Amino acid sequence: MRSLTTEAGTTRNPAGAGSEVEPLSAQEILAQALEDHHPRMALACSFQKEEAVLVHMLLELAPDARVFTIDTGVLFAETYATWRELEQRTGVEVEVIDALPVDGRPWGADRCCGERKVAALEAMLGGLDAWVTGVRREQSPTRAAAPKLGWDADHGLWKVSPLADWSEDRVWEYLKEHDLPYNPLHDRGYASIGCAPCTLPGSGREGRWAGQDKTECGLHSER
Repeated sequence: MRSLTTEAGTTRNPAGAGSEVEPLSAQEILAQALEDHHPRMALACSFQKEEAVLVHMLLELAPDARVFTIDTGVLFAETYATWRELEQRTGVEVEVIDALPVDGRPWGADRCCGERKVAALEAMLGGLDAWVTGVRREQSPTRAAAPKLGWDADHGLWKVSPLADWSEDRVWEYLKEHDLPYNPLHDRGYASIGCAPCTLPGSGREGRWAGQDKTECGLHSER
């Protein structure tokens, strides 16, 4: 795999770089991204099963790889427990980005997500050259064309999604093979896990903001 940057230090064409990495494994993509961007690269972790896989992969490649989470203050108790267990089992030190405090959900889901998540993410990404996500194409129609590597024009950095072409079965196989902790809500029918007030059991992302015309919080949406 060729570097994401040219010898002159400028970034390669995003579309070209994305097509280059498409045949590569998740570990190969992470290895090159670390070589190019560490320590100015970090995994955005919401303590779902995909992030458990990525934390394990990253730490095998670089024990000091960076992982961050946005604590909205209204996560499930199970999510906080998974967070603690993942740190204890893997040794990862999760960087915590606290969301701006808001009272309840006075503005509706979009504004609540904007205040609790998107603003916090923007502050974090401002100090990075690349961020890693657990986005997979089969999670929802809005993610069906997600590249493994793309330029995040909204935030001005590379977005690395090494598991984009992974199936859910493959994620579970990796977790079991490496005996990794995962959020127990997955065993109770929660395919996607966000804040407790807005998340119900369901396949894909149908349990997120159920009954509303909304499937993304804004972290992975193009403006």
